[in-house]
Amino acid sequence: MGTGDLALTSTQRGLWWGAIIGGFVVVLAVAALLTLLVVLVRTIDRRVAMVRDTLKAAAANTADTTLIAETGEGVDAVLAEGLKHHLFLGRVLDKVRM
Repeated sequence: MGTGDLALTSTQRGLWWGAIIGGFVVVLAVAALLTLLVVLVRTIDRRVAMVRDTLKAAAANTADTTLIAETGEGVDAVLAEGLKHHLFLGRVLDKVRM
């Protein structure tokens, strides 16, 4: 018997080749699934970072909300002054047009 010749029947040899090919298919499937998992984890990590940055920006935008009341009072004061001017000019213009 030679070194490369095993005492296998053709059926046994076919089963061994089937097992070897099946093993390669399983290894390739596992590699593809792991690659897909790594890609999905990277995508999730990137999107989590985007959400985190958005929340930080929202916190920075709302940090000055205490100024809203003060700004509203200033706007009301400007509108009241404008209304006074409007009423005054309306009365004066009516007298001037006569």
